[in-house]
Amino acid sequence: MCRASASYRTDPGSYPLCDRVISNVVVYSGDSVRRAIRNPTSSSASSPSTRDQLMDEMFTCLASGPGVFVVKRCMEDVDVLVRANAAFKTIIEREREGAGGSKGDHFAEAGKNDRIWSSFQKHAEVDPESFVKYYSNDVLALACEAWLGPGYQITAQTNIVKPGGKAQQPHRDFHLGFQSPDVVARFPLASQVASQLLTLQLAIAHTDMPLDSGPTQLLPFSQQFEHGYLAYHDPQFAQVFKEKMVQVELEAGDAVFFSPALFHAAGDNRTVDFERSANLLQVSACWSKPMESVDRDAILRNTWPYIIKHVSSETDGVAASSSQALLKAICDGYSFPTNLDKDPPSDAGHCPETQLEMAIQAATSRLSGDGLEEQLATYAEKRRA
Repeated sequence: MCRASASYRTDPGSYPLCDRVISNVVVYSGDSVRRAIRNPTSSSASSPSTRDQLMDEMFTCLASGPGVFVVKRCMEDVDVLVRANAAFKTIIEREREGAGGSKGDHFAEAGKNDRIWSSFQKHAEVDPESFVKYYSNDVLALACEAWLGPGYQITAQTNIVKPGGKAQQPHRDFHLGFQSPDVVARFPLASQVASQLLTLQLAIAHTDMPLDSGPTQLLPFSQQFEHGYLAYHDPQFAQVFKEKMVQVELEAGDAVFFSPALFHAAGDNRTVDFERSANLLQVSACWSKPMESVDRDAILRNTWPYIIKHVSSETDGVAASSSQALLKAICDGYSFPTNLDKDPPSDAGHCPETQLEMAIQAATSRLSGDGLEEQLATYAEKRRA
């Protein structure tokens, strides 16, 4: 199946809203996606909006198509990337000064690249203003919701691959891609297949990525191989991957989105003077355990003045797509787990208020920092066991 998938071809006609197809990878224009989000056509059961059609295309691409798509200019403002890169540099320098040993890596030799674990929360701590600008990205929010539905949870890890940096081993990603073959074999095959629906992988290019710099190696359609979580450990598979994989050049601000079950690997940086930088986002469904712990209360506190500034700058306020994207990126959008004695279901339904709903209301009323702190404390207390 894995070798056969390399003979499949992506039909551009199946993705009428895409800009083009490159090496079986579906490519969307970020500007076109933004227009669909911000100026949606009317929607009905018989005539879905362009936004809804786009989400359906993205889901189909990841589930039963090539398993990967690129959004050109996903990050519209290059200055936001410049600010984020400066924040990441500060984090790397601080961690290097305080390093007590290897930080480790995934599917690559530790210590050869610069890696920031939990760059999501650290970015908010070092430069909360640029964090708000970075994650008020409605294109990112659309893609996440297309695959995972509402209430998704973002984590991120920054990876800077230095000249001469070697390619990763081809692999699948979190959840089961991180487990040993013995552990994977204990899960029923149906669970292995279903697990890919719990996570969306994406990489935002923070530098241009010409082919010599080693953009992500991809094996389109390989997410359809049911036994892939075991197969990627087989050396014979690695050889097939090496023969059949493709790469797509990226420009700074582009993003590549793919199923966690897609066989992939970071490529060799064959340059002598160019560092390839990407922010690797791992987005989990609301009912999935993320890989990293994130203190979402702390991020809200740290970024709140800039959240209010952003909301106030938008004509539609909290209802603006960028404001919604920002709050969805930060907040927990799922009601459970909670303490139902202290946090009972609302009169309107079976689910207690989410942190996201609380934050939307607080931003709508332009709540002060002290007011937010009081609400966060009350919310945490009623959910505590």
